[in-house]
Amino acid sequence: MDERGHAGPEHLDPGYVAGYERKAGYDPGPDVDVLLAHGIGPESVVVDLAAGTGVFARAMAPHCERVVAVDVSPAMVAVLRTRVADEGLRNVTVVEGGFLSYEHDGPPPDAVFTRNALHQLPDFWKVVALRRIAGLLAPGGLLRVRDLVYGFEPEEVDERVPAWMAWAVDDPAVGYTAGEYATHLRDEFSTFSWLFEPMLERSGFTILDREDVIGFYAAYTCRRDDG
Repeated sequence: MDERGHAGPEHLDPGYVAGYERKAGYDPGPDVDVLLAHGIGPESVVVDLAAGTGVFARAMAPHCERVVAVDVSPAMVAVLRTRVADEGLRNVTVVEGGFLSYEHDGPPPDAVFTRNALHQLPDFWKVVALRRIAGLLAPGGLLRVRDLVYGFEPEEVDERVPAWMAWAVDDPAVGYTAGEYATHLRDEFSTFSWLFEPMLERSGFTILDREDVIGFYAAYTCRRDDG
């Protein structure tokens, strides 16, 4: 599968990438806290898959031995490398790659984090990616996933989609517009939670915790199932 071709053309555009952090408005603190609460610490290795401009990777770096920040977009990787160099983060390695192509070098990671990217893969390839992540992790390793996941039943679609659209903004520089939400629904591959959760479990994970936001966004903390 051509992961770069499915990454969304905007993520390959240097102009879009330059304003990505402001648009996304992502606070990595809660995700860092979750991993620390589950035992990630100074001797741990963490892989950030689909790292974007590295907001999470840069926030995680002070708390662990090594962070590997991986992204399929050359434009994202270029910005990420600049950020890492400017901040003097010597324990952050930047790699151009994707869910299906990344090959880990060194001790197996204790945790993998990914945000807003698995939905770019159709379900067949999601499972391939999740199984690769499970095989990548150290025994008992953690997976923290944040993504657009439909946490409702099919008969609720006519009610839920307009409610989601109400969260849209008019200015694409500061958030996501209704047109961008519509593009996601039409062209990308988010799935229902009652499909996604069995994918996680059948791929070798035990779900430890699930957080849901307005039925369209979810965060999962999972542990590799070794027994």
